Amino acid sequence: MSKRFQQTLLALVMMLSSCSKDRMFEEYHSFETSTWEESDSVKFDLSSLDSLKGKAMIGVRYTEDYPFSNCYIKIICIDSSRVVLLDSLWNVPIFDSQTGKPIGDGFGNTFTIYDTLPFSLPARTEKVVLLHYMRQSEVAGIEAVGFKVIKP
Repeated sequence: MSKRFQQTLLALVMMLSSCSKDRMFEEYHSFETSTWEESDSVKFDLSSLDSLKGKAMIGVRYTEDYPFSNCYIKIICIDSSRVVLLDSLWNVPIFDSQTGKPIGDGFGNTFTIYDTLPFSLPARTEKVVLLHYMRQSEVAGIEAVGFKVIKP
């Protein structure tokens, strides 16, 4: 099975399985080379949401080529005046530390993990920015990152 076919099939399955009335916002940013560069700040515009009262989640789509067991992601929440409301570092586990097996759902060598943030988004948040906070300028094996808000 070609890699392109697997990615297309995975995207289709995710779209069909993610149809939910609980979802308030969901968006992904893909990296064409499956490499998240240090300079790639991923921005999500939440200004269209009426309310941010819900669970915020980060989604990471990765391959077995990812060289680490986790991924540190910096989360920055910004209001309409470009004031930083929240600047937090979050550790997303990618591979099980005991077995080395991928965490999350997937098939082939592509997996997706959703990690729920333990805090609420600040009420005036209009934009969320995600940055990788690893010790390398580029991190291979990351196909996409996403942000999701679901009703409480």
